[in-house]
Amino acid sequence: MITSSRWLSSVAVILFSACAAQAADNVFQAGAARVDATPQHLPAIVNGSMLERLVEEVNDPLHVRAVVMDDGETKIAMVLVDSCMMPRDLLDKAKAQAAAKTGIAAENILISATHCHSAPSVIAVLGTGVDARYEAFLPGQIAKAIEQANANRQPARIGFAMGRDEVNVATRRWLMKEGVAPTNRFGGTKNDRARMHPGYNNPDAIRETGLEDPDIPVISLQTLAGKQIAFMSAYSMHYAGAPNISADYFGLFAGIIEEQLPSGDEGRPTVAMIANGTSGDTWLADYKRNERRKFDRFSVAEDVAAAAMKAYGTIEYHQWLPLSMKEKELEVAVRFPTAEEVSAAQEFVSDWISMRKPKTTEEVYALETIILSKMPKTRNITLQAIKIGTLGIGAIPNEVFAETGLSIKKYSPFDATYTISLANGAFGYIPPPEQHALGGYTTWRARSSCLGVYAEPLIKYELLELLEQAKGVDK
Repeated sequence: MITSSRWLSSVAVILFSACAAQAADNVFQAGAARVDATPQHLPAIVNGSMLERLVEEVNDPLHVRAVVMDDGETKIAMVLVDSCMMPRDLLDKAKAQAAAKTGIAAENILISATHCHSAPSVIAVLGTGVDARYEAFLPGQIAKAIEQANANRQPARIGFAMGRDEVNVATRRWLMKEGVAPTNRFGGTKNDRARMHPGYNNPDAIRETGLEDPDIPVISLQTLAGKQIAFMSAYSMHYAGAPNISADYFGLFAGIIEEQLPSGDEGRPTVAMIANGTSGDTWLADYKRNERRKFDRFSVAEDVAAAAMKAYGTIEYHQWLPLSMKEKELEVAVRFPTAEEVSAAQEFVSDWISMRKPKTTEEVYALETIILSKMPKTRNITLQAIKIGTLGIGAIPNEVFAETGLSIKKYSPFDATYTISLANGAFGYIPPPEQHALGGYTTWRARSSCLGVYAEPLIKYELLELLEQAKGVDK
């Protein structure tokens, strides 16, 4: 684990070496913006569940939050959207629009989803289709946020630190006794041993199958006078849960930080955001406990914000740090259904497919088997790596397990590193190979989650290579 003291000593080395000389020549600038992304039309189709939901009410607004940083040579944008997940083609469209207006290279734009399960659907996932009106609306809002953040740039100082919250994250995937875990004959697994959410005091639950990452990275951007511009963070907890249309705890966290750290500039208010880290196998509930502790999206936001603010208080600022961003497209094989599996699925759905949508998990995965069989046998995904001084940030378009994120931290060339999931696309869970062997929901095959058994080590290796390239030689 990387401690705050190590971060500070590492940044000090930069300050007294290359950065001091470079800062004299270049001015570090930063700008931020928040654009409303609440659906304009209701009801809206919402994904994030096994079956499709139609939602008619807005509980709290959705937003696109964007930060643009410029070290005088390299300009990058980091964007967070209150969405469950977003497809690559939609994000590529938004990037192209923003690049044309701002001059920021598309490959220097990172766009990720918070993974709230209470936003309109822009990607077909399991039993849920796409809300076409929202799909047409969202790319323009994303581009607008990047354009406004770019226009809001001003001379800035930057610092970062690492917080920690062990209370609100736990492994949700458990090893069960043989013959107990739910199975799915259309999911591509057999004799499943892993179960998501086994419950408390379950005599059939043996142990957790993975790890948790409680770290909370904090990047603070301020004017040279010390007024807040932006506050960027991440946490490796799946989501909290919220009714209707809602930004979940991600939006509440942002609101708490923005209230505590006002910019003092009505035209350029503070923009706070918390991205989804590596939470593919983690959630709030700790099933090692005898009973459920009290929690909701409000308590999670308050706890995580408090931990982030504690780290914020330790930050040392610098008027210049070097930026770098690298991107790579990677072709990854798909777990494809066999002809026998497709035939069985076709027979299973034949009685209802022409009349209605799926109503059960089995029906959903039978239909997914048929759909997947007609799709390409590989996927082209985008990986990104960012350098901010001695901090490295990885971006993966998947739901990444915590152990993968911890491994990336361990082997990263940077003194401190974190990973953002569901960035620049949405290509499903990537369990490590040994987790695939245990089966369970996060390994079940669907068009939205179908990358090969060895996708995780491939992606991890390629991202570590990108981090090496991003680190490069200090300017």
